[in-house]
Amino acid sequence: MGFFKEFKEFAIKGNVMDMAIGVVIGGAFGKIVSSLVSDIIMPLISAATGGLTFTDWKWVIREAVMDGETVVKPELAMTWGNFIQVIFDFIIIAFCIFLVVKGMNQLKKKEEEAPAAPAEPSADIKLLTEIRDLLKKN
Repeated sequence: MGFFKEFKEFAIKGNVMDMAIGVVIGGAFGKIVSSLVSDIIMPLISAATGGLTFTDWKWVIREAVMDGETVVKPELAMTWGNFIQVIFDFIIIAFCIFLVVKGMNQLKKKEEEAPAAPAEPSADIKLLTEIRDLLKKN
């Protein structure tokens, strides 16, 4: 039973939960950036290159063997354009994450630079201040 208790303590610690939340949010963020790349940026690049997309770039090792409309042997190709597309996606995702982290660091830096509120005086100091003020009035 000690193993399960130890695992429960590990899984419930704040760092593990923070990491799990980060993974979920990171996955969603990755989908947003992938959509940005595939739905917005790549069509612009495709228009600039005359309608050719990176994923169309390939080196055909063996042509497909057809028997009428039926594929007997599928095409064997090295799709190096898809590899370039994945690298391009990675660079854009990494850049977006860099911008988010940089923004978070700037916000944290501003919080650290902000002057801290003065500490509340202790009860003794408050009492002495009240006595001083009463003596000044008399």
